[in-house]
Amino acid sequence: MLTGGCFCGYIRYEAGGTPFHETICHCTICRRSTGGACVAWFSVPKAEFRVLSGHPAVFNSTEHGTRSFCPQCGTQLTFEDTAFPEEVDVTTTSLDEPEHVGKVPPKDHTHVATRLSWLHLDDELPQFPEARDRE
Repeated sequence: MLTGGCFCGYIRYEAGGTPFHETICHCTICRRSTGGACVAWFSVPKAEFRVLSGHPAVFNSTEHGTRSFCPQCGTQLTFEDTAFPEEVDVTTTSLDEPEHVGKVPPKDHTHVATRLSWLHLDDELPQFPEARDRE
């Protein structure tokens, strides 16, 4: 079971199941909604994600995408897409132990067509100009 939460501690969650779609996203929406140069995400079955404490705020970042975040400190926690109703994407760095070996390291980079030009990628992970094909 993976556990995590927001910066201030108001939101706590757990994510079960086997993580999938581990990625670093470079899309403009992810960058703008987090204030970061890119965002590391992983997915889990929606039925395996549970908020343990607090009440996340949500907003629609697109007509099909909803993001949740802490209403107190602003930490972005999840992304849900109506096209994939059975899964939820979780921000990797909101995990309690994001570097724990074997947990959810990124397996690729997505949306590199909109990557910031000054962010140089040399980690040898596969790069996709847009979203990768969904398995």
